[in-house]
Amino acid sequence: NMQRAYPAMAIEVQNALGLGGFAFDMNVACSSATFGLKTAADFVGGGSVDAVLMVNPEICSGHLNFRDRDSHFIFGDVATAAIVERADDADGGWSILGTKLKTQFSNNIRNNAGFLNRAWPAGRDNADKLFVQQGRKVFKEVVPLVSEMIIEHAREIGIDPHGLKRMWLHQANINMNEIIGRKVLGRDPTPEENVIILDDYANTSSAGSIIAFHKHQDDMAPGDLGLICSFGAGYSAGTVFVQKR
Repeated sequence: NMQRAYPAMAIEVQNALGLGGFAFDMNVACSSATFGLKTAADFVGGGSVDAVLMVNPEICSGHLNFRDRDSHFIFGDVATAAIVERADDADGGWSILGTKLKTQFSNNIRNNAGFLNRAWPAGRDNADKLFVQQGRKVFKEVVPLVSEMIIEHAREIGIDPHGLKRMWLHQANINMNEIIGRKVLGRDPTPEENVIILDDYANTSSAGSIIAFHKHQDDMAPGDLGLICSFGAGYSAGTVFVQKR
């Protein structure tokens, strides 16, 4: 949820920090963080860069319809940042064990704001230029999609999902996270295993899982396994399995 289309905000951040290299914006709604982490890991792993700074600016209040009592209270504004670098250069931190992305088209979360709005017929309702969601359909369709994706990805990289010490899931709905956690762990997760920060920060779109990761990882021991996971409009979903170094 960025303030403009161009020039890229990433390039403005790069300029403010006096960095070389290259920068670009990425917009995958609530999954932008995991898509960004995978892109960064692929760049570093492929040898094209030594380090990547990933920033998630989320100005969610800008797309809210404050006349819609069902959604205007859901979101919060925030920005997060993470650094991905070569293991040889890292001092502690986390190892990325595997990343996976998935998209599946859906209109159930939509915002029609764009450059072509002025070409629409006069008198068209402006409400759909803000956040619009079919919440029940999203719940019903996204929960199984994400749960199956996590279990499948864990199997592909040789991880037993029941052995995860912690899950930092996208912070959109506590019931969604509890069901996903139950399906992944095979039992009811504890609050320590399935982190919830909605009560303090609301839904901060792609930044939510990163806030959860930042606020709830200090007690993790070397070798502990965790999962950063996102899901949202698109639909888009991403899984990033990490291990404490």
